[in-house]
Amino acid sequence: MTADTRPSALVAMDTTLDEFTEQLFGHLPRADQRRWARVYLQGLLTTPGKKSVRRLAASVTASPTASQSLQQFINASPWEWEPARRELLRWIEERRPVHAWTIGQAVFPKRGEHSVGVHRRFDPAAGRSVNCQFGFGLFLALGGISVPVDWRLLLPETWASDPVLRRRARISPEVAHRTPEALVLELVDAMAAHTSSAHAPVVADLSRLSGAGTLLGMLGRRGHDFVVSVPPSLPVCAAGFAPGRGEMAAGTPGREITAGDFARVGNTRHPYTALLAGPDARPQRLRIHSGLVRVPAAETSAPGARRTYRLFGERRPGPGQSGGPVWITNMTEHRMDDLLHLVRQSAESARTLASLGEDFGLLDFEGRSFPGWHHHMTLMSAAYAYKGLPALRERQGRQGYPALEVRQSA
Repeated sequence: MTADTRPSALVAMDTTLDEFTEQLFGHLPRADQRRWARVYLQGLLTTPGKKSVRRLAASVTASPTASQSLQQFINASPWEWEPARRELLRWIEERRPVHAWTIGQAVFPKRGEHSVGVHRRFDPAAGRSVNCQFGFGLFLALGGISVPVDWRLLLPETWASDPVLRRRARISPEVAHRTPEALVLELVDAMAAHTSSAHAPVVADLSRLSGAGTLLGMLGRRGHDFVVSVPPSLPVCAAGFAPGRGEMAAGTPGREITAGDFARVGNTRHPYTALLAGPDARPQRLRIHSGLVRVPAAETSAPGARRTYRLFGERRPGPGQSGGPVWITNMTEHRMDDLLHLVRQSAESARTLASLGEDFGLLDFEGRSFPGWHHHMTLMSAAYAYKGLPALRERQGRQGYPALEVRQSA
C-alpha cells in the first residue's frame, strides 16, 4: 500500500484477499490498477449501506484523494473486464461443482438520461414504467448459493445508432444493439467457451421475452440442456407419444394451442403432486400438469429440426387460484423431481440479485460509461463470490493462507 491508500478499515495482513485479487486482476498492466482493484473489493466487502465510490474509498483509506483515484480506476481506466470474469469462473469451478447456469434479469432505476443505455421500460416489480438500465447476468448454481460470473447490458437502438451518445459513454465500435434474446444467447455462448467443466443445464426465466420460442431452438441446436419459463401466450403443439415411454401428450397432436392453456390441461390423468411452501410458510400441495409438445417458433426448415419438449406448469388447488409459471425443457426423460430442483435454481438467482442490491452495490453505480458499468459489475461479482464461499476460504486458510477477517467501518 502506498501512502495514498493507507488503510483504516483495511485488514493489512489479509493475504487471502490479496491472493484472490491477484488471481482475478493480475492481468492489469499497472501495479496501481491492481492496488485499486483490491481497494474497491475491500470497500464492497466492508462498507455498510450505499456503495458509492466516495463511501467505498472512505471505508478503506483516510486519503482525501482516494475517491478521485478510485473513480478514475472504475470509470476512465481502460482495463479489460473479460479476463477477470474468466478467472472468477475458474476460481469458482475449482472449488464447487456447478449444477446449473441460471440467467437473471436486472432493472437499474436511474435519474436523468446520461447513464449508458438508460431508457423507459416497464418494470414488473414496480408495476409501472421506469427510467432505467436493463441487463442480464449469468449465475452459477452451486447448491445453496448462486454466484454471478458474467453480465450483459441492453443497449437500445437509440443509443446504438447515436454517435454522440456512443462517444460520451465510451461504447466501443464492436458493441451494437442486441435483442434481449441475443444477449441471453451471448451469455450462454461465452460461458460454454470458457468453462472448464461439463456444460450444466441452462435455467432461465424467459416469460417476458417475445422471442423465447426462437431462443429455445437456438439453445437446443447448440447442444444445451435447458429448463426455461416461457410466455403463457407462446404457441405450442401437442406432440403425441414420448419416445420409449408410450406416454400420450394432452390435446390433439399437431393442433396449435398456447403454452398457458396447454399447462392447464397437461397430463390430467396423472398430475404430479409436490409440496411447496405457501405465503404463510406452511406446505401446500401443488399439482404439476405436464405434457409433450413441439414449439413451432423453435423449428427451422433444416432436416430433423422438429423436436419434442416437455411442458409443465403449476396450478394451485382451490378457488381463485390461477396458473403459475409455464416451463419448457428438452430434458424429456428426466424425473419431475429433478426438473423442479432446477426450477428452484431460478428462484435462487433472484434471491442473489436481491442480496446484490442490498449488500453489494448492484444499484449504486454512479458512473455513466459502458466500461465503467462492466468494471463495477465485475468487481461486485467478485466480492459476492469471495464473501459467499466462506468455507472454501477457511479451508484455503488451513492450507497456508489466513482467512479474511471482514470488519465493518465505523
